[in-house]
Amino acid sequence: MIGGYGAQRSWARRMSDRDSVFRRLDWGLVLPVVALGVISSFLVFSATRAGLRADPDAFLKKHVLNLGIGTVLYVVVASFDYRLLRAYAPILYGLSVIGLMAVLTPLGDTVNGSHSWIVIGGGFQIQPSEFAKVGLVVLMAMLLGEPRDGEVGPGRRDILIALAIAGAPAALIMLQPDLGTTMVLCAVVLGMLAVSGVAKRWTLGLVVGGILLAAAVVMMGLLKDYQIARFTAFLDPTADPRGAGYNAAQAKIAIGSGGMFGKGLFQGEQTTGQFVPEQQTDFIFTVAGEELGFVGSLVIVLLITVILYRGLRIAVHATDMFGTLVATGVVCWLGFQAFENIGMCIGIMPITGLPLPFVSYGGSATFATMIALGLLQGVHVRGSRTL
Repeated sequence: MIGGYGAQRSWARRMSDRDSVFRRLDWGLVLPVVALGVISSFLVFSATRAGLRADPDAFLKKHVLNLGIGTVLYVVVASFDYRLLRAYAPILYGLSVIGLMAVLTPLGDTVNGSHSWIVIGGGFQIQPSEFAKVGLVVLMAMLLGEPRDGEVGPGRRDILIALAIAGAPAALIMLQPDLGTTMVLCAVVLGMLAVSGVAKRWTLGLVVGGILLAAAVVMMGLLKDYQIARFTAFLDPTADPRGAGYNAAQAKIAIGSGGMFGKGLFQGEQTTGQFVPEQQTDFIFTVAGEELGFVGSLVIVLLITVILYRGLRIAVHATDMFGTLVATGVVCWLGFQAFENIGMCIGIMPITGLPLPFVSYGGSATFATMIALGLLQGVHVRGSRTL
């Protein structure tokens, strides 16, 4: 009887904890993601249905499957006590680096000029660089969130170790080469260091150092000519409208033709004609611009902004520096990537091949983004003061 009573109390306690977690969910974080998932499904279908005569729904089915798997990952991560990640951070980071190294072996596969994928069969591929973002955020939060005795913020040694930690995956990603993801990692590192309390001279020095490093990469020929041409084409797409400037020019035409309210779902001529390459992934925002117009595109931007705002609120109200830095890293990652993707579609940022978070088609990108969202939710549920 005593054992049965104890088991009942244990079960009741677990159920109570689950109810408490459910009640503390940040619905301001969840609902925009659900809305973006619905919108993205329509956009992916519109972007791909004309190019698949055998099965026009193929991309849509896989996209919905990716969203379903991503939702499971989100629930699992959000249910996990994020504070325990301190112990697993080196393992997560190590696995992500191993994945990046595996890409450079015969296991890796080249897609659109970037050797960034590992084919696992059944029509599925893994892009380890997406998961490297998660590993970097968690390990840097562990390192920078625990100052040494007598120090208010990270010391010089911690900063140098953090830069080395970020440099390893960045170097491996540049070997693929994938300049866009490297830029995201730089934004994450800069944001997390700034929030961790490092001296301003370090932040300024990193910005200047990053500019000099980018110039050195170009001058040393580490990037191929087509990558440099594509990266700089946004400055003047008309200079090479049939070559490097083609994507940028077509993207602007598609978005501009949508006007205020768009041509209507599945009615976009640029989208149906497949004039914009990779319009279900990198250039999904052009589909929104043409078919949903300025108003529809603005709704997408506002939904992403709400997610970033809630992420910043979670970072501010976190009860420990580890939680603050995890949330900061996720917000810097998603915010910079969204800005870069939308910017390259409207012609104010270079074309780098980054997907639009929560909207673009893609398995690895969707999974990594939902894991990041789960980290935010976990910090809110277990490590935030009342918002």
